[in-house]
Amino acid sequence: MSDSFRKQLRALPDFPAVLPGFDPASAPADPGKLFRQWLDEALAAGERQPHACSLATVDGSGQPSSRMLILKNIDDDGWHFATSRTSRKGRELSANPHAALNFYWPSLGRQVRVAGPVIELSAEASARDWAERPRADGSSNPNWQLYAVQPAEYEFWQASNDGEHVRHRLGPDGLPRR
Repeated sequence: MSDSFRKQLRALPDFPAVLPGFDPASAPADPGKLFRQWLDEALAAGERQPHACSLATVDGSGQPSSRMLILKNIDDDGWHFATSRTSRKGRELSANPHAALNFYWPSLGRQVRVAGPVIELSAEASARDWAERPRADGSSNPNWQLYAVQPAEYEFWQASNDGEHVRHRLGPDGLPRR
C-alpha cells in the first residue's frame, strides 16, 4: 500500500499549468502592500478564504504545532489573529511568544510567510474582535485575546513550473534578505 500511495501522491500535479510571474524588483517596498496586492489577486482568482493561514507556535519544551486561522488585520502593531488564552495556541504563546503565519494560494502557486515575536493587543481590541465575530452571540469572552505577529522576516514565494521558484525574503525593515 505504501508504494501505491507514494505513486498516487507523485502523480498529483504540483501547480497549475499557468502561473503568474513575479519580479521582486518591481514589488512594492512595503511588505504589507505587497501582501494586500497578492490577497486581492487571490480573491480575483477565486481562492476561497484567502485570509486563512497556518499559525505555527512552539510550546515551552520546544514542541511545534500548527493550525489554521483567519488573519484579522495588518497595522502598525503587526499581523493580527485571535484565540482564547486558554487554548493550546494561547498557552503556547504565553510560554514562547513567537510565531509564524503561512498563507497559501494554490491556484496562483503562491505562499507568504511572516514570522516574529507576538504581542497581546489591548483588552478593548480583543473584546471588539470577539463582538465582531460572525457567530458571536453578543456575550463577552474574557479569555478571548487578539494577538499580533510583529514581523522579523517575510517571505513571498512564487512557484514556477520550471522549478525556478522565486523567493522574495525581507527583513523587518522591508529590505531584501538573502
